[in-house]
Amino acid sequence: MTRAVCVSLHDVAPATWPACRIILDALNAVAPVPVTLLVVPDYHHKGRVDQAPAFIQSVAARLAQGDELALHGFYHLDDAQVSNSPWGRLKRQVYTAGEGEFSALPEQRAMERLEAGLAMFERLGWQAPGFVAPAWLLGEGGWAALARFPFQYTTTLKGLYALPSRRFIPSQSLVYSVRSAWRVWMSRRWNPYLYSRLEDSPILRLSLHPADAAHPQVLRDWQLFLARTLESREPMTKSAAIRACS
Repeated sequence: MTRAVCVSLHDVAPATWPACRIILDALNAVAPVPVTLLVVPDYHHKGRVDQAPAFIQSVAARLAQGDELALHGFYHLDDAQVSNSPWGRLKRQVYTAGEGEFSALPEQRAMERLEAGLAMFERLGWQAPGFVAPAWLLGEGGWAALARFPFQYTTTLKGLYALPSRRFIPSQSLVYSVRSAWRVWMSRRWNPYLYSRLEDSPILRLSLHPADAAHPQVLRDWQLFLARTLESREPMTKSAAIRACS
């Protein structure tokens, strides 16, 4: 049975690249593993990827080392119509801090953003085998739009979907919430427990974010998780892991 570990770095963009480099350096201090970089074309409207030559060069260097790219929304901001339900408002505005861009987009708008993101990647000569919705929230409109594009996979918090079949591979991702001290405290206790529950999963996912770079204890936790997983798992990009589990 395939036993893979997939390391992904979310929210990769020119505005976040200094923090991303800190995280990638921390991972490399453990081992030079392939990383799936989730690139946001215009993160929070803070600067388009195709207008950042230094960032483009940095990504090219990572691709040459064996990383892969995934399209990660377009703005990483939820600007869809406000939900009328209390749960919808809680999920979209509090739990994800308003970053679930594809959680409530209608199909047409989701298609336009996917087209724009892929067009930008194509101009840069980049391939995007996967799409990951910001905050892992993919609503009905997003799913419908996704079916119109040749992506090989998408992921949610709970697992991976091989596309176009939507074959589900369960694997809840390890991820830290660092927006407050109490969230860090909870994450540092939840993730070891979750890790122990995922020992038999064919794919173990480590999902890092640029904000993690500001928390030395969180970075150290990631290093320990990575070192431990490499004792019994093969590091793979997401697309490679899904192929191996076919």
